[in-house]
Amino acid sequence: MWLSNTATTMMMYPIAASLIHVVGENRQGHGNLKNFALTVMLAIAYASNFGGIATIIGTPPNVAFVAFIQKKYNYTVPFVDWVLICTPIAIMLLFALYFVMTKWLYPNHLRSDASTKRLIKERLEELGPLKRAEGRVLIIFVCTALLWITRDLINSVSPLKLDDTMIAMMGATALFICPSGTRDEKSKRILEWKDTSKMAWGIILLFGGGIALAGALEKAGLIEKLGQWIAGFSGSGSFVLVLMITTVSLFVSELMSNIAQVIVFSPVIGGIADALHVNPLMLGIPMTLAASCASMMPMGTPPNAIVFASGHIKLNQMVKTGFVMNLVSTVLITLFCYYVIPLVVGQFPVMR
Repeated sequence: MWLSNTATTMMMYPIAASLIHVVGENRQGHGNLKNFALTVMLAIAYASNFGGIATIIGTPPNVAFVAFIQKKYNYTVPFVDWVLICTPIAIMLLFALYFVMTKWLYPNHLRSDASTKRLIKERLEELGPLKRAEGRVLIIFVCTALLWITRDLINSVSPLKLDDTMIAMMGATALFICPSGTRDEKSKRILEWKDTSKMAWGIILLFGGGIALAGALEKAGLIEKLGQWIAGFSGSGSFVLVLMITTVSLFVSELMSNIAQVIVFSPVIGGIADALHVNPLMLGIPMTLAASCASMMPMGTPPNAIVFASGHIKLNQMVKTGFVMNLVSTVLITLFCYYVIPLVVGQFPVMR
């Protein structure tokens, strides 16, 4: 919810690999280790994607869509409203993922093992108590998250108007300023400029590539054609239109960068909403959420590609699990967005 889904997957990957190794070494011959390894790896990728939809800053497509709404309609989507709409979807998707993988497609039948529990407990104890630098990072992280959540309240009583980007920059700057509190002379600050060499600069190129792709598709007239095709379902009612937008967005994102897709589709969705006098969030939020839920193909999202490279997952297994989760995602996103958005957001400014 609070970190890049790609960064989250990279952090969880070695933990999962270690867990799979420990369970494999200590199990007493019962259960299916291959299914256990498969579900753990898939869970990391899918949970990172599903968690990212819960907040505006959880994944780049959310940021891109909110920026489009701000630019086109001069309307700032409240952070808390987004959380109220999307967090229940993320939680329900996680429960659905658990039952689909462990109870239906790939049950592992592994039983609780005392030696495995003991080994994991020993590894946790080796970490020791929370270190001073870790505590300071936690404080800055919590403060940043609270600012995101209470931004609208602060803006209503303060002459300084904050936005999500400003808050993120404040949190990052605090990491550069705050002393690490460790005795290591090589690291006097929590974050130093040389650490930026390890950042995922490819994400910036991805943004730029998405913008370039959006411009090319718009110039070629493909966006207009797609918009006309989707708008053809408006005669069937708003619910069918939301369902079609969610379905198309989700399955297109299996083969296309989700950030590029949102940049390309946002003007289309905005135009359809304006023509039908429908709240653009009613059509835009499901399109954006669906773009982050691609689960069938390794190239669907970076987390999918990372765990697929582990060797524990076969392509047909990812496709089978992903197809089921795509169907579940389509139903949940459509229902929640159609029924909950009007209750949470209320009347959109351009509709008054």
